[in-house]
Amino acid sequence: MKKETKTEAPVLFMDDVSFSYAGGRSGSGVEGISLSLGKGEVALLCGRSGCGKTTVTRLANGLAPHFYEGSETGTVRVCGLDVAHAQLWETARFVGSVFQNPKTQFYSVGVRGEIAFGCENLGFEPADIERRVDAAAKEFNLTPLIDESLFSLSGGQKQRVACSSAAATSPALIVLDEPSSNLDFEAIVQLRSAIARWKTEGVAVLVAEHRLHYLEGIVDHVLYLENGRLAHRWTAEEFARLDDAERIQLGLRARSIDDIFRNSGCCGTPAMSNAQKATLGKNVVRFENLTARFRKNGVLEKTLEIASLELPAGSITALVGACGAGKSTFAEAVCGLNRCDGTVTLDGTRLGKRARRRTCFMVMQDASHQLFSESVLDEVTLGMEGPDRQQRGLDILRDLDLDPFAEDHPLSLSGGQRQRVAIAQALATNRALVVYDEPTSGLDLFHMRQVAEGIRRVRERGITQVVITHDPEFALSCCTHVAVMDRGRITETYPLEESGISRLASFFWSKYHTGEEDPPIRKTPSSRQKE
Repeated sequence: MKKETKTEAPVLFMDDVSFSYAGGRSGSGVEGISLSLGKGEVALLCGRSGCGKTTVTRLANGLAPHFYEGSETGTVRVCGLDVAHAQLWETARFVGSVFQNPKTQFYSVGVRGEIAFGCENLGFEPADIERRVDAAAKEFNLTPLIDESLFSLSGGQKQRVACSSAAATSPALIVLDEPSSNLDFEAIVQLRSAIARWKTEGVAVLVAEHRLHYLEGIVDHVLYLENGRLAHRWTAEEFARLDDAERIQLGLRARSIDDIFRNSGCCGTPAMSNAQKATLGKNVVRFENLTARFRKNGVLEKTLEIASLELPAGSITALVGACGAGKSTFAEAVCGLNRCDGTVTLDGTRLGKRARRRTCFMVMQDASHQLFSESVLDEVTLGMEGPDRQQRGLDILRDLDLDPFAEDHPLSLSGGQRQRVAIAQALATNRALVVYDEPTSGLDLFHMRQVAEGIRRVRERGITQVVITHDPEFALSCCTHVAVMDRGRITETYPLEESGISRLASFFWSKYHTGEEDPPIRKTPSSRQKE
């Protein structure tokens, strides 16, 4: 007689789940979602911005419908718990979450307190909490920052705190919404290693992402959403065999770091193909002895120290470096938004702090901080003049695929859509210098290309631009120059021509090699056949 084997219940089970938000659009609803995730399985949610990925993560951790109110049908269970009808504190025993914007999930003011918060809420013993905090901090290289204030951290460091906090309670399911959006390459390697470790420990992981390269070799299931429905399901092997043309048509980013540089980001290399080269001349921007100091633990420390830097007129400079290197501090100094010393000159004219505010425009890392109007169209036309301002605003929104949301409130949009609204503001400005702080943090391939094209059009007007980015795929799609920042200093600058692309590749490869493992490179089926 054959012995019966007992099938283990899934960690996450969704059966024909539909959800629509109450009172308007606070995200994209979903329809007919069914999926099952067992112990040690990793599922990737992908698709164009606004397709419903974030809503699926909210259903998995119970935020929908308990926090984000709306109408839900179907079944969502985590470790057998009916999430829709359980209290959030009950779901928190099984689920750890990392949001797209980590600041929206913080409850403490310090790193240690934030990592410990979930453990304390679940009533763990003090000695156990201390052990868990130390282990989680070490896992994400936060030990040197353990006694820091959250307000003193960079965006990437905050994201690492959120990941550490989610892992500290040892949940059965970890839900990640765009976890790499603000991370540098070293931190992305740490995130990859953490997901791989959770997988081996039997933790189920549901991750919504646009940047796919760091998940190569870890993911078991790839789920593609379109207009709120699961349009495609692939195993990892099936997804690896997906034709590049089909992947690009679906709006999906490169599947490996190797593909990014081998295919020049799949978007061409405008720096090499542009007929007009950015050269020093009219409207060149110069920075000299630019320094900024901030008080840390009662001691005044330098966070920015740039002896000399020149940005060619009409250039698009990718400013790259580790999280906490001073890139955002530099952006704020350029735009006159913080206390700094030194000189900034435009075409030989020295710009004081007030003049910089009138001359420069900044797209912030968190776009929500600069959205104030009642509608998307009002937001874009806010600084425009002339009788045709409405039409010009609509044209910009159309170019960024935002015209259907022209009358919507900006804060009702998804994270990626808000990011594009802020970029639309930049495209609408006539400022001489525009700085973007991580402009592609929530964008799929299609919208990344739209933003790159918009930035190239801004360049045609002679406007000089700086793009702070950890995204080599985006840098290759539109930037003409690279500046590398380390510990508040510019260590090298170079044009993004053929040799410059090799230098940029070496920079990012070196960051991958500082991780705990080799870069996640898997040979494509075509390369195996050739061998």
